[in-house]
Amino acid sequence: MKKVFCLVTFIIVSSFNVEAQTAVLKQQIEQFLATKKAKVGVSVVGIESKEAFAVNATGHYPLQSVFKFHLALAVLNQVDKGILQLNQKIVVKKNDLLLNTWSPIREAYPAGDVEIPLSEILKYTVALSDNNGCDILLRLIGGPKVLNTYLHKLGIKDVAITVNEEDMQKDWDTQFTNWSTPKAATDLLLMFYRHQILSQSSFDFLWRTMVETTTGKKRIKGQLPEGTIVAHKTGTSGTNTEGITAAVNDIGIVTLPNNQHFAISIFVANSKENTDTNEQIIAEITQLTWAYFVH
Repeated sequence: MKKVFCLVTFIIVSSFNVEAQTAVLKQQIEQFLATKKAKVGVSVVGIESKEAFAVNATGHYPLQSVFKFHLALAVLNQVDKGILQLNQKIVVKKNDLLLNTWSPIREAYPAGDVEIPLSEILKYTVALSDNNGCDILLRLIGGPKVLNTYLHKLGIKDVAITVNEEDMQKDWDTQFTNWSTPKAATDLLLMFYRHQILSQSSFDFLWRTMVETTTGKKRIKGQLPEGTIVAHKTGTSGTNTEGITAAVNDIGIVTLPNNQHFAISIFVANSKENTDTNEQIIAEITQLTWAYFVH
């Protein structure tokens, strides 16, 4: 009986210590954010340790291109079902390659009217955040409504996908109709990493693609040791005439030196800060989190 009592006591004390430590980390982040002119939401979960903390993690934040991760999951789900194939050729017409939008696909194939493997379009869309690639994939699976329904069926309820990239760029307010809570974004990352969504081959493909992401080098990866493996997806809005940036985001999974991981979602919304400061907010919060997990 004494051994059982001691074990229970140890578990309670250990749990108390973890909660106390995460409370300190949360306080550090809140103090850091106190001087920033932006709404910032943070959600973190240690994948193996199960340690978690959050700051403003249940509000609605504009996703911007972060939703290309959500889209990639839906596309690869159709690959796993045999509806699509990674090596199948997708016809990309010239009128699919809209001007005045970020599109490395358009730069590579300016004349259009080409057949591009689905795998290549996915890589452009996720790793390079191609807006035209995003809308091509959305049309392929049936549009934003299909994506939204897919996410809700997964159990990710606090997210809404209502428009594509083309529509998001038509006016300022439309971008806010594609939103997520930071907690929901982290929950989706966890489901992805725990192989609850995709087959092993589809997981491997998307994991490599997210690790190869070239956008947002000053965000989650900004203050981490060089060579740290980060599988992530960024999102970025424009800045309006009042100097407000609607969204500077990054979500991802960070590999620690002991080969454990943490999932992190950081959304910086309605910011009056400049671009460097918005990205520094994400980098600083990630660095504090890294320091916590490697202590």
